[in-house]
Amino acid sequence: MLQKFSAACLLSICLISVAYSQDNPGIIRKYDMTDKLPVDPQFRQGILPNGMKYFLKYNAKPEKHAELRLAVDAGSLQEDEDQLGVAHFVEHMAFNGSEHFKKNELVDYLESIGTRFGADLNAYTSFDETVYMIQSRTDSLPLLEKGLLVLQDWAGGLDFDHSEIDKERGVVVSEWRTRLSPDQRMQQKAFPIIYQGSQYADRLPIGKPELIETVDYETVKKFYTDWYRPNLMALVVVGDFDLDWMEEQIKSRFSGLQNPAEPRPRVRYEMTLAGGTRSAIFSDKEAPFTQIEVMYQQPEQKTRTLEDFKNSLARSLYNRMLNARLFELRQQSNPPFTFASSGYGSDLGNLDAYFVSAFTPEGKALDGLEVVLIETRRALLHGFTATELERQKAEMIRAVEKEFKEKDKLQSGQLASQGVSYFLHETPLLNPAQRLNLYKEFLPRVTLEEINHLPYEWISKENRVINVTAPEKEGLELPTEEAILALLDKVDEMKPEPYVDQVSDKPLMEENLPETKIADEKSFESLGITEWTLANGVRVVLKPTDFKNDEILMAAYSPGGNSLYPDADYQNASNASGIVNQSGIAGFSVVELEKMLAGKTVGVGPYIGELNEGLNGSCSPQDLETLFQLTYLYFKQPRIDEKALETFKSQQESILQNMMINPYYYFSDEKNKIKYNNHPRRHIPTVEEIESLDLKKMESVYKDRFADAGDFTFFFVGNFEVEAIRPLISRYLGNLPSTGRKETWKDVHSDLVNGKIDKTITRGKAPKALVELVYHGDFPYLDSKARYDFYSLMDVLRIKLRESMREDKGGVYGVSVNGSASQFPTQKYAITIGFNAEPEKVEELIGTALAEVAKLQQEGPGAKDIAKVQETQRQSRIKDLKENRFWLGQLRARYENNLPLDGLSMEEYEKTINGLNAADLQKGAKAWFDADNFMRFVLLPEAEAEGNR
Repeated sequence: MLQKFSAACLLSICLISVAYSQDNPGIIRKYDMTDKLPVDPQFRQGILPNGMKYFLKYNAKPEKHAELRLAVDAGSLQEDEDQLGVAHFVEHMAFNGSEHFKKNELVDYLESIGTRFGADLNAYTSFDETVYMIQSRTDSLPLLEKGLLVLQDWAGGLDFDHSEIDKERGVVVSEWRTRLSPDQRMQQKAFPIIYQGSQYADRLPIGKPELIETVDYETVKKFYTDWYRPNLMALVVVGDFDLDWMEEQIKSRFSGLQNPAEPRPRVRYEMTLAGGTRSAIFSDKEAPFTQIEVMYQQPEQKTRTLEDFKNSLARSLYNRMLNARLFELRQQSNPPFTFASSGYGSDLGNLDAYFVSAFTPEGKALDGLEVVLIETRRALLHGFTATELERQKAEMIRAVEKEFKEKDKLQSGQLASQGVSYFLHETPLLNPAQRLNLYKEFLPRVTLEEINHLPYEWISKENRVINVTAPEKEGLELPTEEAILALLDKVDEMKPEPYVDQVSDKPLMEENLPETKIADEKSFESLGITEWTLANGVRVVLKPTDFKNDEILMAAYSPGGNSLYPDADYQNASNASGIVNQSGIAGFSVVELEKMLAGKTVGVGPYIGELNEGLNGSCSPQDLETLFQLTYLYFKQPRIDEKALETFKSQQESILQNMMINPYYYFSDEKNKIKYNNHPRRHIPTVEEIESLDLKKMESVYKDRFADAGDFTFFFVGNFEVEAIRPLISRYLGNLPSTGRKETWKDVHSDLVNGKIDKTITRGKAPKALVELVYHGDFPYLDSKARYDFYSLMDVLRIKLRESMREDKGGVYGVSVNGSASQFPTQKYAITIGFNAEPEKVEELIGTALAEVAKLQQEGPGAKDIAKVQETQRQSRIKDLKENRFWLGQLRARYENNLPLDGLSMEEYEKTINGLNAADLQKGAKAWFDADNFMRFVLLPEAEAEGNR
């Protein structure tokens, strides 16, 4: 008989029934701290007779779509010794044949209805779980039913066709190869130390390639029959559909799944706290960065009761306050770390962990760790201050208030993930009203005394793990376990002074600006767009929307950028805005500004690009005036100080000093040097270039770029009313400086070099090759049909290369196709095809890719592929039209390129889609895959180079 969770849900809700109004969050008046947390009552839950659970919720964002999830409570820990990597292999096979979708029919069908492989259709395997994800349309009942049929097949109808298994072996091994890196090698060495004696130490989900290449068919299938059973699975479906109908579908489709007569026990592997200190200290010849971490493992703390929830708030507050102090230390001149953090969270299995971590310059691991440990010690001895606590509470409550304001705009994918996590990990399943109620009630109750006691609970010499990763190079010594332990003991004896919280009481702006006139107004009523020109020449484009309740986006640009400065000053010009961002604003340092803006949802950042300069920003409607004030001050009172420059130099040099020992960074830099004929603006900066940065030159560049707002165009998209924003624009943008100068960008002549290039670079030791193929040339950018055909051709090529290189040959995990077309400084295009491969198969796979290109030139795309691209574009545009970021990007691109606003509506775009045809794409393929302007770059491991080229 079907069991419902409703009784348990009702109990948990009724225990605090006064508090959980959906629309008007109040205060919990009566409670027992041992009460269970409430569960979102809008999630309909149930258990089928076979033990399969389901979680269903109606949600209308995005409209006419649903997110479908199948969660399996089994992963790599359930593998037998002869199955290492098979849990992940089974996940791959779910896309390669089932009862109702033979071989590659599943991906083929889903693409035909506009579903994107990877973005809308995906899966993952971890130690304890496997999760399948698909987005389904709900505007057609047959389409939604077929989406459920996919879940049905995943849950109990996979084929395991032998030929498909053999083809997929190469794909899985290619995914393993994709992950090969210095970090992966050091992690593999560290895991058996950190998690010694546990299944986690030798059951990494990616498995072992030698086993994947040889494992027999029945062993793969056995994992599926053992562990894909209804009493270990849950369905999570969230979206725009009728709940009653969906529940009946779940019952009728999945109740017939059978559990094994003699099921294998689902063992919950637990790790034992080993006591003492374990050290995992490793270096790698290709590792560019140094990281040092001290981790204190703890028994797992689930968040099930009100007391648990309050404790989780205390943990979060502790780490937020300590991280704010570490951020402050990072702003010092020549800080001993590039980045440092403190955190508490789930480790693996039944363990949590508290950690402190630092990325440091070469040879300064102990120095960086000492500063972090001293700050931790300071917090342990003296605790935090009331003002620090007040700021972080304000930040946390603002975040949940924002979520509550967006309660009817939340994405179904986000809600589906919450349902999956609730099933697999027992994480709280709260709706925004419930979460806000809990925060309002319990956040004020968290005291400094409770928070200040936490490090005494967490930090000890027991169950401590030291993890260090660093470059391996001559003359560079790794810190030893003895040295780190001595440092820990040394800091334990220190008595640092209490932290002093320096907070400015000055307002962000004291200047009272007068209102100015709007000189000209235009309206594009069909698109809901208003354009104003202010008296000082500033142009403002407004697009009010209701897509989100608590979001306004801003962008601004002006032609010019760093192109106006000679190559010798390029680094000063390109980094000037970064120094401004790191310095703060007006009379406030970046630390003071962070403190001042606590509790606000607002951010503005200036930039100087190659062809333009500008600002990007976002805010909550309630913080809109603060956004305008920040914008005004970045023009009128930018802050550029020597300490910020020294900090910037130190951090950048730490990142750059060993970057080129990593083969992948080296390959990227060498490619760019060749592509752009060693142009001084087209390479990764050197340490010497960063050291030579000049504060006065950077200040001069920044002030020059933002001296004249008269040629700036501002865009605002989001939840505002045009008339309500008018006085803010009039005061803050209308009073920006305007000199009337006429300028534009300058062509720095950094185009891709013409001709044929074939370059093989040898670097590194991992058995992995990287391939990049580049076509480029002139492009008729002002021809809107050409632009549309160009990007449509990229969509077709992605499909064809995935089919041939992944599905047919099993040679790659993924292949990227990126096309770009630009009008300025000259009308050009570039197409880049990229993939990684087994070194021995590089030539074969390059041949496969080029054969697909040739086929498009000779035959054009097939009708089936055209239809797939059209439907994917159609479905993507339907969703994009309800997103603020889409409109901001489209408006900026059209204004910046002097393009008309037509084609933005769905009706107009539908006409464009319907005009897509094979003949035009074939013509484009002949023009744009130009063999006379073709570059081929290959990275091979050093041991493989001679035999391959």
